[in-house]
Amino acid sequence: MRFLLAVLIALAGPASAQDYPAKPIHLIVPFPPGGGTDLFSRAIAAKLSDALHWSLVVDNKSGAGGNLGIEAAVKAPADGYTMVMGQTSNLAVNPALYRKLRYDPIRDLTPVMLIASAPIVIVVSENSPYRSLGDIIAAAKEKPGRITLATPGNGTVSHLSAVLLQRAAGIELVHVPYKGAAQALPDLMGGQVDLFSSSVSSSIGQIKGGKLRAIAVTSAKRSPALPEVPTVAQSGYPGFDADTWYGLLMPAGAPSAIVQRVNAEVNRLLLLPDLRERIGAEGGEALGGTPQRFAALLASDLAKWGKAVRQSGAKVD
Repeated sequence: MRFLLAVLIALAGPASAQDYPAKPIHLIVPFPPGGGTDLFSRAIAAKLSDALHWSLVVDNKSGAGGNLGIEAAVKAPADGYTMVMGQTSNLAVNPALYRKLRYDPIRDLTPVMLIASAPIVIVVSENSPYRSLGDIIAAAKEKPGRITLATPGNGTVSHLSAVLLQRAAGIELVHVPYKGAAQALPDLMGGQVDLFSSSVSSSIGQIKGGKLRAIAVTSAKRSPALPEVPTVAQSGYPGFDADTWYGLLMPAGAPSAIVQRVNAEVNRLLLLPDLRERIGAEGGEALGGTPQRFAALLASDLAKWGKAVRQSGAKVD
């Protein structure tokens, strides 16, 4: 009887993956609509719907630097019908930044695949007097503690990159954390804050539309979406390099056959020119790859950003 039961279970695994999805998939986005995480999530959801007729319900659960959305995913059933679009901030930075975190990204989540990467860009409003990183640093030294810097929230890569830049430049900015880019951008354009550190995808529309001026990107090389914008390294700080990645994960214990099915289907979609162009138009670079590649990057970035957090002295209660 036990042998028969084992055979039936073994046969059920591949069949369930082949029949997947038999119901809508819940895709949690840990940030509000309008930001980079949301844009990439909806691009993938739309393509899965159009190309494969999969039904995905995108659910924005923002708060606590992306932690609340990750917590919701961790607590969900590990049946393959809940995914979350994690990113560098809530998976690699927050474990070192937050004193009390209710999840362990290695223990509590199953990597499915990387989706995209994107640099951080420092932007000002079209009416700002600042036209270069040098202008900002000079003003910050002249008026210490008076220039305000908005970010999409405590613990985001945008926040930590700005902390590292301040340490490198020897300046002090007033941090103004928001719940996401969609909330910060109107205040930046309205003059309530001076600067915004943001993913390129969150602000590229306003940059292209002339509402924002891009000062510098934080990656080692210039962004293909903003080729005219210099890097922080090119602006006087050699070696400065900080970008963010986005990837799909499921709760720990998700069926491996379903993980592989989603991985295979999304990898195929990421090869399509229209999806790659859409990701590129939002300032990102399509990635893809195996769950193992994602797991290895997560492990290495936990060490990298953990060290950066400790060096910066940043902490969030």
